[in-house]
Amino acid sequence: MRILVIEDDQMTADYIARGMSEAGHVCDVVADGRDALFHATREQYDVMVVDRMVPGLDGLSVVKAIRAAKVKTPVIFLTSIGGVDDRVEGLEAGGDDYLVKPFAFSELLARVNALARRPPVQDQKTVLRVADLELDIVRRQVMRQGLPVDLQPREFTLLEVLMRAEGRVLTRTMLLERVWDFHFDPKTSVVETHISRLRSKIDKPFDIPLLHTVRNIGYCLHVPR
Repeated sequence: MRILVIEDDQMTADYIARGMSEAGHVCDVVADGRDALFHATREQYDVMVVDRMVPGLDGLSVVKAIRAAKVKTPVIFLTSIGGVDDRVEGLEAGGDDYLVKPFAFSELLARVNALARRPPVQDQKTVLRVADLELDIVRRQVMRQGLPVDLQPREFTLLEVLMRAEGRVLTRTMLLERVWDFHFDPKTSVVETHISRLRSKIDKPFDIPLLHTVRNIGYCLHVPR
């Protein structure tokens, strides 16, 4: 899954991002409500985790704005504001769930997974397709030519990122940020190793390769012409 976390407390944000990454999810973190609104309306996320008290534009206003913009991404409020009226206000603003700080990460993860398992709202994309390759985000399944493809969690996330960017080249740096949440170069071959493993599973057993290396730039998933 790809998750947007709106949280201005750095320690909390890092804690959530690290836990989600270990669970095999891609986690984008923003600390400002206006930046969050920009991301939420221009990128596709499976779930949003929103703190109500963030600078720029508070979390409640962010959720109201994305709902007005017809963004239907499930939202869980994660906040220290926990009165009954506050919870009601959050849900009426367009939130789908509400968790009060302090919290256990295991509960947050369970709630995020539960939101992702909900029946998709109309026009929300939970199944990605490129040619005969299909990735089901909710069921965590990958098929090619109707045959199951067994992927490890990180390989699944890597493929999801590549499929969402179908036809566009993603650089090594972009993949490190979106798949591993590395905002620096770890000086390892982790990207190349996972690309090689992914290619051996989704391409080598089949006739037409979909995962392509763009020399000195990055990688791209598309149907060759």
